[in-house]
Amino acid sequence: MTADQIVEQRGLAFRCRVDGPASADAPWLAFSNSLMTDLTLWDDQVAALSDRYRILRYDQRGHGLSSVPPGPCDFEALAQDLAGLFDAFGIARAVVVGVSLGGITALRFAGRHPSRVTALMACDCTVKAMPGAGAAWDERIGLARAGGMTALAGPTIERWFRPHHTDTAAARRVRRMVETTPFDGFVRAAEALRAFDFTSDLAGLSCPAAMLAGAGDGALPGVMQQMAEAAPGATYVEIPDAGHLPNAENPAAFNRELAAFLERTGP
Repeated sequence: MTADQIVEQRGLAFRCRVDGPASADAPWLAFSNSLMTDLTLWDDQVAALSDRYRILRYDQRGHGLSSVPPGPCDFEALAQDLAGLFDAFGIARAVVVGVSLGGITALRFAGRHPSRVTALMACDCTVKAMPGAGAAWDERIGLARAGGMTALAGPTIERWFRPHHTDTAAARRVRRMVETTPFDGFVRAAEALRAFDFTSDLAGLSCPAAMLAGAGDGALPGVMQQMAEAAPGATYVEIPDAGHLPNAENPAAFNRELAAFLERTGP
């Protein structure tokens, strides 16, 4: 197992892992996590791709073993976190893949640092906050404040996974991630999701891009299809029999699509 590395930047400590060949010629692949998960969310992808790619994973601020920030954060901060990690590991350019919160982070990173993104895959996310997002986050924060993150875990798994997958090993693993997310870290990240609009980032993408969604992720397949239509040259990809975290729920199908995307867009 790859050892954790702690990177200190801007007053916060980030847990990271780097997998794959040590060769300087190996292309880089960076993964960014969803809300209430940690870097192990990508274990199946690392197992499938680390023979060919150097892979960076990290815990978002306030999640896993990374520091909880002292105040609210936004996607500017989350994108800058990723830029700082690129600097720390000497990554000039990489394919960036993110899901949910991490998908938006990846999109904002590509908008802010286009020269550093070889290709982008944004998964199960939106380009702007949905109507009523503030009230939805108030409700979830209230539930966790009253009953702890354990109280939030059940509803989250039911929302993220297909009904016949809510008691699988993958769902139980994600449930543990939710339960162990620091409450304050969850709240800080939820603040970022209340209000954002990166429509201009999407329209201005200069790298190859794919917008991917689990087929069972509510309205998001339609939303992400529209995002693909709005991004120059982007494609839409749908993963069957999966909800909000298709890389964990149906990793075999997700890995096939990711490998095909890397083959089309890689160096």
